[in-house]
Amino acid sequence: MVSPTVARRLMRELADLKRNPSEGIRVQTSEEDMFNITGIIEGPEGTPYAGGYFKVRFNFTEEFPAVPPKCWFATKIFHPNVSGAGEICVNTLKKDWKSTYGIGHILVTVKCLLIYPNPESALDEEAGKLLLEDYESYCSRAKLITSVHATPRAKPIEFTDPSPAESSSLAASTSASTPSVSALSSSRSTPATSSTTASSTTATTASTPSNTPLSVSSTPFLPLPVVTRKSASPAPQLHPLKAALTAEKDAVGKEKDRHPSPSPLATADANVGGKSKPTPGVGLSIANSALPTGATKAVKRAATGSATSNAEKRKKALKRL
Repeated sequence: MVSPTVARRLMRELADLKRNPSEGIRVQTSEEDMFNITGIIEGPEGTPYAGGYFKVRFNFTEEFPAVPPKCWFATKIFHPNVSGAGEICVNTLKKDWKSTYGIGHILVTVKCLLIYPNPESALDEEAGKLLLEDYESYCSRAKLITSVHATPRAKPIEFTDPSPAESSSLAASTSASTPSVSALSSSRSTPATSSTTASSTTATTASTPSNTPLSVSSTPFLPLPVVTRKSASPAPQLHPLKAALTAEKDAVGKEKDRHPSPSPLATADANVGGKSKPTPGVGLSIANSALPTGATKAVKRAATGSATSNAEKRKKALKRL
């Protein structure tokens, strides 16, 4: 029976192991006997004991912690440093023991023994001999014993909740193997952003004129038919004689409509006598200058006749007076 001081120390250590367990190590306690302590070690990966769960029992005496507790494997195991009865041969439980060591330190040491067996201080001579001479046979035998005696159908309930160290290592491996959500969202949205930018750039380019010439495809275009309009046909040219007669007729018609006034003279007798020829009017002179020679003569004859009739009218008027 341990002292109350040692009991309080064990209680504190057990509470700490349950709250912050080491990787691959758990402890069980009994409600009936607080000193009935069982440690559970998960078989390390890469060893013949992987997949197994091995129970280690403790027995504390009154001399603890000056003397190490008695420890043994409650689960059958094929190991050079573990006897058929489960006794463990390790220096920590013998000459290397210190009073500061506790349950956690012992369990960690036993787990290291599963990884690095020591055939020189073997309690199981058969296992030690196979380890030195035929490692493959040793591994096959250890795996067989582990699968039969140490592999439960379900994982022990103590290993349901991972330890902080296991949680951190699991999170690190998950983050290393799985891309983050932000990376996935950015990679998914990069094509949408790039397509939006491309469309906006295209719209801007299409709406904004630029000084750079547009690229023309190398495919030759078919020539378009050229439609030419026929020019208006020129007016038919009249014969010179016809043109002269037409102009003469036009001039005669104008002259009939317009009666030029006689040129003012000094006396009426001069006008009556016909000694001086009346000066043709402005319109007549313009018409004569614009008309050809034949037309001009005809206009002069018409003007002379009209002047004579005017002189006769004046003479009759004077007689009446």
